[in-house]
Amino acid sequence: MTPFPLTWLYVPGDRPHVVAKALAAGADVVVVDLEDAVDPDRKEYARAATAERLGESQPVPVHVRVNAPDGPWAAADLAALAALPGVSGLRLPKVASPHQVREVAVSTPLPLYALLESALAIEHAYAIAGAHPSLRGISLGEADLRADLGVRADAGLDWPRSRVIVAARAAGLPPPPQSVHPDIRDLDALAASCARGRALGFLGRAAIHPRQLPVIERAYLPTAAEIEQAETVVKAAATTEGAQALPDGRFVDAAVVAAARRTLALARRR
Repeated sequence: MTPFPLTWLYVPGDRPHVVAKALAAGADVVVVDLEDAVDPDRKEYARAATAERLGESQPVPVHVRVNAPDGPWAAADLAALAALPGVSGLRLPKVASPHQVREVAVSTPLPLYALLESALAIEHAYAIAGAHPSLRGISLGEADLRADLGVRADAGLDWPRSRVIVAARAAGLPPPPQSVHPDIRDLDALAASCARGRALGFLGRAAIHPRQLPVIERAYLPTAAEIEQAETVVKAAATTEGAQALPDGRFVDAAVVAAARRTLALARRR
C-alpha cells in the first residue's frame, strides 16, 4: 500500500462484477463491504463471493469490512477471510471498546482498522486506538454516528471528528480518512467537504463511487504553492541549525520543518 493512501473505495461484496470494476477504478484501497451494503439474506453469498475473489493476490490493496464484531456474522467472516492472500486488511465496524479490537486481533494476523460509529465509541476513541499493535487506523462511520447523536447539521460532527483525529495521532496512528460523502452527483459539495476535512486534520477520504476519487485526491494533495513553501522551509533548515525567521516573515522551527517534509513526501505520490 502507498504510504499515503488518499482514496478508499467501498463496494458491495455481493456484487462481484462491481468489485472487479472497483479494482480497476484507480483507488488506493478497495474496501469490499460485507456489512451495511449487504442485506441479511445475502450475507452468506457475499462472504463466499468475496472469499473466492480474494483467494489470490489483487492489483491493489483490498480491505474487507466484515460484519460487526459482536454480531451473528462476524465469526464466519473472519474464518473465511483471515488467511486469504488477496486480503490486505480488515475494517471492523461499530467498534465501541478496545476489547472488541483485541478479540479480533487474536484470531487473524491481518492489519485491522476500527470504525467508530457511536457516542460510546467516541468516548473510548484513544483506548480503541491503542488497543492492539495490529490496529493500523481508526476512522468515523458518520451515518450511524449522526443517528446516535441526533445530529442534523454537518457542523455538529466537528467535535467527534477532531476527537478521532487527536486520538489517532496520540496513539501513533496515521491521520484518519474522512467518512464517505453520500451524494455521488454533487462533486462541488464533495470538494468543499474535503477542504473542510483537510483543515481539521483528516488525510484522504472513503468514497462510494469512482467519480469521487479524483475530487478527493485533488483536495488532499498539496498545491503548487504549498509545495514551494515546503521546499523553502526544508532548504532553509539544511543551511541553518535551530529556529529561524525566513525573509517572508515566517518562523521556522523543528515542527515546521517536519510538517514541510510531510508535505513534500505527500507531493511525491503525484
